[in-house]
Amino acid sequence: MVPEHASYQEKLIFFREKVTIYPVSCEPLANGRSDIEWLEGVLAGGAKIVQLRDKYSDDRVLYQKALIFREKTNEAGALFIVNNRLDIALLAGADGIHLGNNDLPAEKVRELGPELIIGVSCNKPEQAATAKERGASYFNIGPIYRTETKKNLTPFLGSDAIESFSSLCNLPFTVMGGVKRDHIQDLVAKGAHRIAVVTALTQATDIAAETRYWINEIDRASAQ
Repeated sequence: MVPEHASYQEKLIFFREKVTIYPVSCEPLANGRSDIEWLEGVLAGGAKIVQLRDKYSDDRVLYQKALIFREKTNEAGALFIVNNRLDIALLAGADGIHLGNNDLPAEKVRELGPELIIGVSCNKPEQAATAKERGASYFNIGPIYRTETKKNLTPFLGSDAIESFSSLCNLPFTVMGGVKRDHIQDLVAKGAHRIAVVTALTQATDIAAETRYWINEIDRASAQ
Protein backbone atom coordinates (compact mmCIF):
# COMPACT_ATOMS: atom_id res chain seq x y z
CA MET A 1 0.00 0.00 0.00
CA VAL A 2 1.19 3.49 -0.78
CA PRO A 3 0.97 5.67 2.36
CA GLU A 4 -1.64 8.43 2.15
CA HIS A 5 0.96 11.14 2.72
CA ALA A 6 3.81 9.53 0.78
CA SER A 7 6.36 11.79 -0.88
CA TYR A 8 6.69 12.10 -4.64
CA GLN A 9 9.74 9.84 -4.61
CA GLU A 10 7.96 7.23 -2.50
CA LYS A 11 5.07 7.24 -4.97
CA LEU A 12 7.45 6.79 -7.90
CA ILE A 13 9.06 3.80 -6.20
CA PHE A 14 5.61 2.34 -5.56
CA PHE A 15 4.70 2.90 -9.23
CA ARG A 16 7.86 1.15 -10.42
CA GLU A 17 7.66 -1.77 -8.02
CA LYS A 18 3.96 -2.45 -7.44
CA VAL A 19 1.94 -1.35 -10.46
CA THR A 20 1.12 -4.08 -13.01
CA ILE A 21 -2.44 -3.64 -14.21
CA TYR A 22 -3.33 0.03 -14.82
CA PRO A 23 -7.14 0.33 -15.00
CA VAL A 24 -8.59 3.34 -16.85
CA SER A 25 -12.27 4.19 -16.35
CA CYS A 26 -14.82 4.70 -19.11
CA GLU A 27 -18.36 4.81 -17.82
CA PRO A 28 -20.07 4.64 -21.26
CA LEU A 29 -18.41 1.25 -21.83
CA ALA A 30 -19.17 -0.18 -18.38
CA ASN A 31 -22.45 -1.93 -19.24
CA GLY A 32 -24.59 0.43 -17.19
CA ARG A 33 -22.30 0.52 -14.16
CA SER A 34 -21.04 3.80 -12.76
CA ASP A 35 -17.41 4.83 -12.51
CA ILE A 36 -17.72 4.39 -8.75
CA GLU A 37 -18.92 0.80 -9.13
CA TRP A 38 -16.03 0.18 -11.52
CA LEU A 39 -13.61 1.76 -9.05
CA GLU A 40 -14.81 -0.43 -6.20
CA GLY A 41 -14.39 -3.47 -8.42
CA VAL A 42 -10.83 -2.81 -9.56
CA LEU A 43 -9.72 -1.89 -6.05
CA ALA A 44 -11.34 -5.03 -4.63
CA GLY A 45 -9.40 -6.96 -7.27
CA GLY A 46 -6.11 -5.56 -6.05
CA ALA A 47 -5.33 -2.71 -8.47
CA LYS A 48 -2.53 -0.48 -7.18
CA ILE A 49 -3.39 2.45 -9.46
CA VAL A 50 -6.52 3.80 -11.16
CA GLN A 51 -7.07 6.52 -13.72
CA LEU A 52 -10.27 8.54 -13.82
CA ARG A 53 -11.00 9.28 -17.47
CA ASP A 54 -14.29 11.12 -17.91
CA LYS A 55 -14.77 13.41 -20.89
CA TYR A 56 -18.54 13.69 -20.55
CA SER A 57 -19.43 14.94 -17.05
CA ASP A 58 -19.67 18.62 -16.26
CA ASP A 59 -16.98 20.08 -14.04
CA ARG A 60 -18.93 19.94 -10.78
CA VAL A 61 -19.88 16.29 -11.28
CA LEU A 62 -16.33 15.39 -12.29
CA TYR A 63 -14.91 17.13 -9.23
CA GLN A 64 -17.28 15.31 -6.88
CA LYS A 65 -16.44 12.02 -8.58
CA ALA A 66 -12.73 12.73 -8.22
CA LEU A 67 -13.18 13.32 -4.48
CA ILE A 68 -14.76 9.88 -4.15
CA PHE A 69 -11.94 8.33 -6.18
CA ARG A 70 -9.43 10.02 -3.86
CA GLU A 71 -11.17 8.77 -0.74
CA LYS A 72 -11.45 5.19 -1.94
CA THR A 73 -7.92 4.98 -3.33
CA ASN A 74 -6.57 6.33 -0.06
CA GLU A 75 -8.47 3.62 1.80
CA ALA A 76 -7.06 0.97 -0.55
CA GLY A 77 -3.52 2.35 -0.58
CA ALA A 78 -3.61 2.86 -4.35
CA LEU A 79 -2.42 5.68 -6.59
CA PHE A 80 -5.03 7.98 -8.15
CA ILE A 81 -4.40 9.54 -11.55
CA VAL A 82 -6.71 11.99 -13.35
CA ASN A 83 -6.79 12.01 -17.12
CA ASN A 84 -5.93 15.38 -18.68
CA ARG A 85 -7.59 17.71 -16.13
CA LEU A 86 -4.95 19.48 -14.06
CA ASP A 87 -7.54 21.55 -12.19
CA ILE A 88 -9.44 18.45 -11.07
CA ALA A 89 -6.24 16.62 -10.14
CA LEU A 90 -5.04 19.47 -7.93
CA LEU A 91 -8.40 20.20 -6.32
CA ALA A 92 -9.07 16.54 -5.52
CA GLY A 93 -5.56 15.89 -4.22
CA ALA A 94 -4.83 13.25 -6.85
CA ASP A 95 -1.40 11.64 -7.02
CA GLY A 96 -0.97 12.48 -10.65
CA ILE A 97 -2.24 13.33 -14.09
CA HIS A 98 -1.99 11.67 -17.49
CA LEU A 99 -1.53 13.92 -20.51
CA GLY A 100 -2.26 13.17 -24.14
CA ASN A 101 -0.45 14.81 -27.02
CA ASN A 102 -3.12 17.49 -27.39
CA ASP A 103 -3.33 18.26 -23.68
CA LEU A 104 -1.35 20.76 -21.62
CA PRO A 105 2.45 20.58 -22.05
CA ALA A 106 3.97 18.34 -19.41
CA GLU A 107 6.72 20.85 -18.62
CA LYS A 108 4.12 23.50 -17.73
CA VAL A 109 2.11 21.05 -15.65
CA ARG A 110 5.29 20.17 -13.79
CA GLU A 111 5.73 23.83 -12.86
CA LEU A 112 2.26 23.91 -11.28
CA GLY A 113 2.39 20.43 -9.81
CA PRO A 114 5.99 19.65 -8.80
CA GLU A 115 4.86 16.69 -6.68
CA LEU A 116 2.50 15.19 -9.26
CA ILE A 117 3.13 11.92 -11.03
CA ILE A 118 2.89 12.98 -14.67
CA GLY A 119 2.30 10.47 -17.43
CA VAL A 120 2.55 11.31 -21.13
CA SER A 121 1.18 9.43 -24.12
CA CYS A 122 3.73 8.49 -26.77
CA ASN A 123 2.82 7.18 -30.21
CA LYS A 124 5.99 8.37 -31.90
CA PRO A 125 9.60 7.57 -30.93
CA GLU A 126 10.54 11.23 -30.54
CA GLN A 127 7.81 11.67 -27.92
CA ALA A 128 9.30 8.87 -25.84
CA ALA A 129 12.81 10.23 -26.30
CA THR A 130 11.81 13.61 -24.86
CA ALA A 131 9.42 12.42 -22.13
CA LYS A 132 11.87 12.85 -19.26
CA GLU A 133 13.09 16.31 -20.25
CA ARG A 134 9.47 17.40 -20.64
CA GLY A 135 8.89 16.62 -16.97
CA ALA A 136 7.17 13.23 -17.20
CA SER A 137 7.33 10.62 -14.44
CA TYR A 138 6.33 7.79 -16.79
CA PHE A 139 5.25 7.42 -20.39
CA ASN A 140 2.70 5.30 -22.21
CA ILE A 141 3.43 3.46 -25.44
CA GLY A 142 0.41 3.05 -27.67
CA PRO A 143 -1.90 2.31 -29.20
CA ILE A 144 -0.37 -1.16 -29.40
CA TYR A 145 -3.34 -2.89 -31.01
CA ARG A 146 -6.51 -1.71 -32.70
CA THR A 147 -8.86 -0.06 -30.21
CA GLU A 148 -12.29 1.53 -30.42
CA THR A 149 -12.00 3.60 -27.22
CA LYS A 150 -10.38 6.42 -29.18
CA LYS A 151 -11.16 7.39 -32.75
CA ASN A 152 -8.79 8.11 -35.63
CA LEU A 153 -5.77 6.51 -33.98
CA THR A 154 -3.25 5.37 -36.57
CA PRO A 155 -0.95 3.65 -36.90
CA PHE A 156 -1.27 0.87 -34.37
CA LEU A 157 2.26 0.25 -33.17
CA GLY A 158 2.30 -3.46 -32.40
CA SER A 159 4.22 -5.07 -29.57
CA ASP A 160 7.56 -4.71 -31.37
CA ALA A 161 7.41 -0.98 -30.65
CA ILE A 162 7.88 -1.65 -26.92
CA GLU A 163 11.60 -2.36 -27.15
CA SER A 164 12.36 0.51 -29.52
CA PHE A 165 10.35 3.10 -27.58
CA SER A 166 11.53 2.01 -24.13
CA SER A 167 15.19 2.09 -25.22
CA LEU A 168 14.85 5.84 -25.79
CA CYS A 169 13.93 6.73 -22.21
CA ASN A 170 14.78 5.28 -18.81
CA LEU A 171 11.49 6.26 -17.20
CA PRO A 172 8.99 3.53 -16.28
CA PHE A 173 6.35 3.00 -18.95
CA THR A 174 2.93 1.54 -19.55
CA VAL A 175 1.43 0.11 -22.72
CA MET A 176 -2.14 0.55 -23.90
CA GLY A 177 -4.51 0.10 -26.79
CA GLY A 178 -6.71 -2.89 -27.59
CA VAL A 179 -4.96 -5.16 -25.09
CA LYS A 180 -6.74 -8.46 -24.39
CA ARG A 181 -5.98 -11.46 -22.20
CA ASP A 182 -4.22 -13.27 -25.05
CA HIS A 183 -1.70 -10.43 -25.37
CA ILE A 184 -0.33 -10.54 -21.82
CA GLN A 185 2.42 -13.12 -22.42
CA ASP A 186 3.75 -11.37 -25.52
CA LEU A 187 3.66 -7.90 -23.97
CA VAL A 188 5.53 -8.98 -20.86
CA ALA A 189 8.08 -10.89 -22.95
CA LYS A 190 8.71 -7.68 -24.90
CA GLY A 191 9.42 -5.81 -21.65
CA ALA A 192 6.03 -4.37 -20.69
CA HIS A 193 5.21 -5.01 -17.03
CA ARG A 194 2.55 -2.29 -16.60
CA ILE A 195 -0.47 -2.77 -18.84
CA ALA A 196 -3.17 -0.12 -19.08
CA VAL A 197 -6.63 -1.33 -20.05
CA VAL A 198 -10.11 0.09 -20.53
CA THR A 199 -12.59 -2.39 -22.02
CA ALA A 200 -10.91 -5.47 -20.57
CA LEU A 201 -12.14 -4.38 -17.15
CA THR A 202 -15.05 -2.02 -17.79
CA GLN A 203 -16.89 -4.72 -19.75
CA ALA A 204 -16.00 -7.61 -17.48
CA THR A 205 -18.91 -9.42 -15.85
CA ASP A 206 -17.03 -9.51 -12.55
CA ILE A 207 -14.65 -6.54 -12.47
CA ALA A 208 -12.88 -7.59 -9.26
CA ALA A 209 -12.26 -11.13 -10.49
CA GLU A 210 -11.04 -9.90 -13.86
CA THR A 211 -8.66 -7.47 -12.19
CA ARG A 212 -7.22 -10.27 -10.07
CA TYR A 213 -6.82 -12.41 -13.21
CA TRP A 214 -4.78 -9.73 -15.00
CA ILE A 215 -2.57 -9.11 -11.97
CA ASN A 216 -1.89 -12.83 -11.56
CA GLU A 217 -1.17 -13.35 -15.25
CA ILE A 218 1.19 -10.38 -15.49
CA ASP A 219 3.00 -11.62 -12.38
CA ARG A 220 3.18 -15.14 -13.81
CA ALA A 221 4.53 -13.95 -17.15
CA SER A 222 7.06 -11.67 -15.44
CA ALA A 223 8.39 -14.58 -13.38
CA GLN A 224 9.17 -16.70 -16.43
